[in-house]
Amino acid sequence: MAPRRSGRAPMAAEGPQPAPDTSLVSLYRWLDTVPLSRPRRNIARDFSDGVLAAEVVKFFFPSMVELHSFVPTSSTAQKVANWGHLNRKVLSKLNLRLPEEMIQQLVQSRPGMAEQLLQLLREKIQERQRQRKPPAEPAALEEGGYLDTAHAKVRSDLGNQEGVARGDMRQQLEEREQALQLARDTIQILQAKVGRLEQLLLLKNLRIDDLSRQLQQLQGHRR
Repeated sequence: MAPRRSGRAPMAAEGPQPAPDTSLVSLYRWLDTVPLSRPRRNIARDFSDGVLAAEVVKFFFPSMVELHSFVPTSSTAQKVANWGHLNRKVLSKLNLRLPEEMIQQLVQSRPGMAEQLLQLLREKIQERQRQRKPPAEPAALEEGGYLDTAHAKVRSDLGNQEGVARGDMRQQLEEREQALQLARDTIQILQAKVGRLEQLLLLKNLRIDDLSRQLQQLQGHRR
């Protein structure tokens, strides 16, 4: 006897679940590094007014964004104004310009548009960060090359310091020699004055002796 068949078709074995989009996973992880002012619930609605997009740029380039210029809102007109300001004043500095159609779709919370914006924004931010990094040192300057350069700089600095020290010492010696010569000149002048005073004193004494003799002679005549 043939086995009885069921009226329902047998259930197909469950196959493997589709893997998540790795690019979106990477994007969300990148976004999670940014401290946003409100929790992320529905990314399309969360980014519809442009405020969180401004906060993302502000996190990486603080001087580029003034957050008080962006108003959290549910008004379509204010959302468009926020995006227009962000497009002109901020995104243009990152060499990014959003088309009007994309802004309208962001304002309307169209699914997938916030992710497209964030992908573009991440690329421009990373590109700007790469441009701002200092160039890597050439391999020749690594290890011995770097040490040779450092030693040469140290020797140069020491040579400069020695030169300055020698210049200072020479100046001090010259100043001391000038002071010593001035003292010698002063001593010679004083010695000359002392000699002159001695001569005057001798002449005075001779004059006194002469006057004394004359006085004695006058007194002798009167007697």
